[in-house]
Amino acid sequence: MSALLIAIVGAESTGKTTLAARLSEAVAQRTGLRCTSVAEEVRLFCDREGRVPRQDEQAGIAGAQAAAIEAAARAHDLVFCDTTPLMTAVYSELIFNDHSLIEPALAFQRRCALTLVTALDIAWEPDGLIRDGPHVRAPVDALILAALESGHIPWQRVTGSGPARLEAALAAVLPLCVRR
Repeated sequence: MSALLIAIVGAESTGKTTLAARLSEAVAQRTGLRCTSVAEEVRLFCDREGRVPRQDEQAGIAGAQAAAIEAAARAHDLVFCDTTPLMTAVYSELIFNDHSLIEPALAFQRRCALTLVTALDIAWEPDGLIRDGPHVRAPVDALILAALESGHIPWQRVTGSGPARLEAALAAVLPLCVRR
């Protein structure tokens, strides 16, 4: 049986990385499933290169994100994706006015059993090269929702902070685990 993919997408500084790690741990403890989270490829790129990606590097980053998720899926029952190629596509649209990555990203997104969209209800925090600022959160959130809607991809909003945010996400994820 192939792994269940849970996508976690959202604007910058909305807790995706923390949520993915905590969900992986909590679901593994509660269900006994082999869970993991996959790191955000653009963060790895920025750390490695010491800069943000250029337009001509966006497709490669989206592809690397998909490949990392696929590799994790081969060794686990459940993969929490911090993020998916959709986020690279959304930022490519926002920053470079490049819409070419949206359709392939939506095709990948359809493989996910659940898409969680993190709300803008936690404070923005600076985080090195990959943070543009709090002013881009609402436009990014709108682009994410527009892409999901245009692709007819169901999604659930995750709100709250700390344990409440984790419990809200678990309420969406755990019913999928029972069916496995």
